[in-house]
Amino acid sequence: MQRIVCIAVFFCCFNFCLAQKDSLNFFENATSLTPKRVRLVNTVAVTLYPTTMFGLYQLWYKDYPLESFHFFNDADEWLQMDKAGHMVTAYYIGKVCIGAYRWAGMENKKASWRGAAIGFIYQLTIETFDGFSPQWGFSVADVATNLTGTAILLSQQLGWQEQRIILKYSFHNSEYRKYRPSLLGEQFPATALKDYNGQTYWLSINLASFARQKNIFPSWLNIAFGYGAEGMTGGSSNPTVVNGNPVPEFRRYRQYYTSLDVDVTKIKTSLPLLNGFFKVFGFIKIPAPTVEFNEGGKTHFYFLYF
Repeated sequence: MQRIVCIAVFFCCFNFCLAQKDSLNFFENATSLTPKRVRLVNTVAVTLYPTTMFGLYQLWYKDYPLESFHFFNDADEWLQMDKAGHMVTAYYIGKVCIGAYRWAGMENKKASWRGAAIGFIYQLTIETFDGFSPQWGFSVADVATNLTGTAILLSQQLGWQEQRIILKYSFHNSEYRKYRPSLLGEQFPATALKDYNGQTYWLSINLASFARQKNIFPSWLNIAFGYGAEGMTGGSSNPTVVNGNPVPEFRRYRQYYTSLDVDVTKIKTSLPLLNGFFKVFGFIKIPAPTVEFNEGGKTHFYFLYF
């Protein structure tokens, strides 16, 4: 799943480059607009954008011939798990950029619009690449979910000047990858990127942010609602034979989860490096007790769900 790779590279490189160039503590936002920092953020963004796009092209597209621009309707594939991935990725790229401009001292409204726009354009470029590839095509459904992720980010930042509802990701190994390892990944970390059966996407809501009375909940405590799916060995349908080998019939079904979570970005320590680690990997859902409800009408409880 190239979007997750892109966000990891983009996020880490963006933060690293900014940290190396500023004499202040990287995790301290400027109290007023600092032109030096604004120029630095713009320079890093302009530099990383073509660099990551070139890397993505080399990794994902170069082995396929180009053809004329065309559309592709993939709205029904993977029980919309890939669409959830698009939404989360657009959200986090925009979140990184907003945070960078806020770090430079830019006022919230301007930083929010500029950062969210960069995140959306970043994803739109990838969709355009798809539009020239015979293996895929420009997907309106993908663009719509990219826009949804951007809207979730921007509306909160403009309304509350913070993210009270965070989009998150988690992964566990599934039994299905062994039947199509070339498609679903042979082993970790490829499976974490390719196997939608093991992925879960979350809306993680910070309880303290919505509580009318202070100190009722710890500032880091969240309740999370997740979406997943299983039984998928193909995009729109499951094959019965792969490379001459029979594949068992699996029922494709959706899963819905309720769980506790931790917003690690709310945990402040005296170690800047640890705070930075929490900030970079805050998109990962913390394993916790979880209840699953699925389309088969079954309910499962997990002491720790990954």
